[in-house]
Amino acid sequence: MAPNDSADTNGSAAQGTTGAGAGRRKAVRYIVPVAVAGVAAATIGLVPALASSGDPDLPKITAQELIEKIAASDTQQLSGTVKISTDLGIPSLGGLSGSFVPDGAGDKGSASADPQKKLTELASGTHTLRVAADGPDKQRLSILDDASEYSLIHNGDQVWAYDSKSNAVYHAEKEAGRSKERQSAPEGVPTTPKALAEQALKAADGTTSVTVDGTAQVAGRDAYRLVIKPEQSGSTIGSVTVAVDAENGVPLKFTLRPSSGGKAAVDAGFTTVDFGKPDASSFSFTPPKGAEVTEADEAEGHGNAEAERAMGGLSAFEGMNVIGKGWNTVAEIKTPGGAALPSAEPGDVPAGAQQFLDALGDKVTGKFGSGTVFKTRLVNALMTDDGRVYVGAVTKDALVNAANQAG
Repeated sequence: MAPNDSADTNGSAAQGTTGAGAGRRKAVRYIVPVAVAGVAAATIGLVPALASSGDPDLPKITAQELIEKIAASDTQQLSGTVKISTDLGIPSLGGLSGSFVPDGAGDKGSASADPQKKLTELASGTHTLRVAADGPDKQRLSILDDASEYSLIHNGDQVWAYDSKSNAVYHAEKEAGRSKERQSAPEGVPTTPKALAEQALKAADGTTSVTVDGTAQVAGRDAYRLVIKPEQSGSTIGSVTVAVDAENGVPLKFTLRPSSGGKAAVDAGFTTVDFGKPDASSFSFTPPKGAEVTEADEAEGHGNAEAERAMGGLSAFEGMNVIGKGWNTVAEIKTPGGAALPSAEPGDVPAGAQQFLDALGDKVTGKFGSGTVFKTRLVNALMTDDGRVYVGAVTKDALVNAANQAG
């Protein structure tokens, strides 16, 4: 049996917070679940993972030593296959995502190649990916389907995305002294193994237990199992387990279990991995003949116009107030002037999207007034009728308490 030398260490994982909206205002009600899915996508990005077999006999190591091993890892070259399974308790976003874009704009031309839209699909279901990295300036991620492939390629100052199903291309670049590039992946998603580990193990404030729980074998590699658990009640996160390569300190597998129990909310990891230098051709891309190419600036302008119309001209918030700490952190976002958001005209919300919302929402009341809680197994959001949003990886009761505390 593998050695099991555990030690408690304080630390915490960063929690994304995203939200927009107000109470029962339809135009914004259907935006928020997409934002929640975006948080989930960022969570998925923490580490790749799957299949483990056997318990290798490895030297004893403490949690602190294993964390230091991850931080000291200088591995920046790898390639392999990743399998990601996500069960957040929400419907599949594969075909539904287009319902949240007015007039079907999400299905027009090369909009389907925009990384911001495509990577949201990773927030539900099971997906197979091919990944490659050669330092901080060269990465490639491909999402494989039965009859198509979506690829996101970063090579120096160029970012390309290609959807073979629609023959659509998205392109972004950086110019000297002025970045023209839109965010090519959900904010907070790391791009190298070291960045993955750093984000998963950011130092915290005494709200986290970190231990070593034996060993495992992932993608043919011997690994230690690092287990991270909240020490606070009210979090929707039960535990995070990271399988760490015993030789080079690279995270190989990531499993997030919700506090509500049941199967993992996120189970992601390598099924094959090679730490050799990937072929240079992995990071080269030329748009195929006949492909429609959309530049980042064009895509951003179109998206802004659609958002303006969908939200009645409202496209900004007054800022964010952080309530609580550690795993119980809740972000409060207010609309300009504290006013409720304008509603959409009847029929603006597609039937499929409205059903999606109704399945997620619970009406709640408190000292703050009244509102609706949109819930998943991981990230929940409370939208009040007077134009405030409270979002975090906490339970419904914790959201209501935060809203009451904020007054």
